[in-house]
Amino acid sequence: MIEPDDIRAAYGRIKERVRRTPVMEVEAEAFGTPSPLSLKLELFQHAGSFKPRGAFNNLLSCDVPAAGVAAASGGNHGAAVAYAAQALGIPAHIFVPEISSPVKVSRIRDFGADVLVEGATYADALERCESFMATSGAIGIHAYDAPETIAGQGTVGLEWQEQDGGLDTVLVAVGGAGLISGIAAWFAGRVKVVGVEPETSCALHAALAAKSRVDVSVSGIAADSLGARSVGEHNFEICQAYVDHVALVPDTAIARAQATLWDRLRIAAEPGGATAMAALLAGAYKPAPGERVGVLVCGSNVDLSKLAALV
Repeated sequence: MIEPDDIRAAYGRIKERVRRTPVMEVEAEAFGTPSPLSLKLELFQHAGSFKPRGAFNNLLSCDVPAAGVAAASGGNHGAAVAYAAQALGIPAHIFVPEISSPVKVSRIRDFGADVLVEGATYADALERCESFMATSGAIGIHAYDAPETIAGQGTVGLEWQEQDGGLDTVLVAVGGAGLISGIAAWFAGRVKVVGVEPETSCALHAALAAKSRVDVSVSGIAADSLGARSVGEHNFEICQAYVDHVALVPDTAIARAQATLWDRLRIAAEPGGATAMAALLAGAYKPAPGERVGVLVCGSNVDLSKLAALV
């Protein structure tokens, strides 16, 4: 189990390498909520998502061999590992599935990584990545199921509390559950943590219902970032202890959240980055009167032509 002290230590390790992303208070009228919202704008992090936090914490916690680092990713994790590796002068090999957004694959290459498109899904890319590590000697950074990754992502919660100490509830999008488990480990029951998943990629919802990790099918507009077939072992343990529940949203609500974030705040979020907001707009999470709700907007690696079509 990751403890708040692990997250404090991770923040001390990475804080000179990551951005302290802003928190915006948004008036209740903007989204029709009972009270103003606290938006943590982690989409402004390096490489366009929260994931450099975990990547840097991994790389700064170990001795990296000459073969460098390898990672499997739907896009954002790969971009983060490539960014962190480039910053630290480490070779990076990123395995991505065929469903990955071309925008995200291009970002990975821009950060100097060797990009290998392997398999139809994230699970296929992960299998190829593990084979490569076994033969090359490169170390791996798991996208979500590693203590160093979880502690790094948990620094989002640490920052958010420092910036807004009055939160009652936070809404967090979920893929493999690395981000939500880190944030939940930080708040440790002091703030209600609610996961938000697409109806078509709902590994944490299914696991909590079954009281065990299970495999789910993956599809939908956010599958490249939230499309884990199952949540991680470490992640599930933390989420069982500290996540209140998971709300499910359809693709139409995610697309509406993207369009609304642009229309009302001029924020360009990718589908996974807008998924937490979709829970409020679709009524999948209904705040109580006076409840101070925080929404994490966690990714900006959006295909602008697709966003333009929405708005």
